[in-house]
Amino acid sequence: MNITIHGVGYVGLVTGVCFAETGYKVVCFDIDQAKIKQLQKGYCPIFEPGLEALLEKNIQSGNIQFTDDPTLAVEHGLYQFIAVSTPSQDDGAAEMRYVLDVAKNIGTHMDEYKLIINKSTVPVGSAKEVQNVVAAQLSMREEPVEFDIASNPEFLREGAAVMDFMKPDRIILGVDSQRARKHMRDLYAPFVADPEQIMMMDIASSELAKYASNAMLAARVSFMNEMSRLAEALGADIDDIRCAMGMDPRIGSEFLRPGPGYGGSCFPKDVKALIHMGTQHDESTPMLQAIEEVNKIQKNRLFEKIHFYHNGDLQGKTIAVWGLAFKANTDDVRETSSAVLIKELIAHGAIVKAYDPVASSSYVLQYGQEEQLHISTSAKEASRDADCLAILTEWQEFIQSDYAQVKNDLKSPVIFDGRNIFDPVLMGSLGFTYFGMGRGESLHKKSAKFISQEQEDAAAEN
Repeated sequence: MNITIHGVGYVGLVTGVCFAETGYKVVCFDIDQAKIKQLQKGYCPIFEPGLEALLEKNIQSGNIQFTDDPTLAVEHGLYQFIAVSTPSQDDGAAEMRYVLDVAKNIGTHMDEYKLIINKSTVPVGSAKEVQNVVAAQLSMREEPVEFDIASNPEFLREGAAVMDFMKPDRIILGVDSQRARKHMRDLYAPFVADPEQIMMMDIASSELAKYASNAMLAARVSFMNEMSRLAEALGADIDDIRCAMGMDPRIGSEFLRPGPGYGGSCFPKDVKALIHMGTQHDESTPMLQAIEEVNKIQKNRLFEKIHFYHNGDLQGKTIAVWGLAFKANTDDVRETSSAVLIKELIAHGAIVKAYDPVASSSYVLQYGQEEQLHISTSAKEASRDADCLAILTEWQEFIQSDYAQVKNDLKSPVIFDGRNIFDPVLMGSLGFTYFGMGRGESLHKKSAKFISQEQEDAAAEN
């Protein structure tokens, strides 16, 4: 099994390393020479649990190589995976330029049969575009070389990508020939215990399945965020509501936690791309538009809470921010809610002291560093003498905080918990003023009553 991966970003690198771990011979190609040199030395450019160790292991075994030589890359693999970025354009459409550049490259250098696989998240119809570009290059060269096109969307969760690849819940394969079907089934056979986990379908359905899956997950996130705001208004506790909903087998418990709004490289751009596809084909997408609108509202929620608490005056206030990555166990800061909060805080005159265990450098690289933003080297440093603390990412380090130390570090023991990682009753008992997401006034009253009753019980026992 000889495999070529075009693009060593998040998806391409995880895909290449995991195929190599299975014993396949993998060549990863990229035009970024600096990144290729880093990878050749065993340096992993992204934070993903377990990936760096597998990278080093498979470089040493010779199962994976990295190159910026397109001829070598195309020559190597029967399987040619396209795994480049497809960022959103201004109108929401997925940027196909990089995908088509790879297609042109393959068509320029191939001299025998290749199976060309779209691993990038691409709009419906992209396989046909790739096919046309490759065919045009072969025609220019007057080379009658056969090839097939397949769609193989990725379903990797950042922070658990290695496990997701090695032990997938399903593998989606879009093919239009029996030859491609056999090659793809052979490729993925070692990864599944049950052949039914490999789902064969037409290419258009495969391309849309990826978008539909991410849009459904984004819908659940936005729905629960909207419910959390309603819970606050009605004095209910979204955590109790979430648990009650999750016990219904028709609903399930996944993606029911409210938060500061979804981010990352997938949900935002994929929802936008679906809306754009609908517009292109004269199909209205009111639900998709609502998902996006709710998320925009939610991303301002923590700022509104902090602004209101300080009576609309943040001038000269110091706000500690824990968490810059869009979620835990990754250094990905694309579309992160912390960027929205930090921008608003600074615009209103606040000083921000931010800390993230792994994403600080990524954040500065992506968004720059204004004078009022101070990147801290620890959670303690960020909290020291701050007027309040805002929690944006659910890192285990934050969940296991020493509450007494946090209270001592803060100028005012006020916490705005965007991830509901702390128990409001416990926080109240320790002297914190605590604001979660979707935890209404009745909960604060209930907490106070509960604490008071505990104190009375303790007094009676003594």
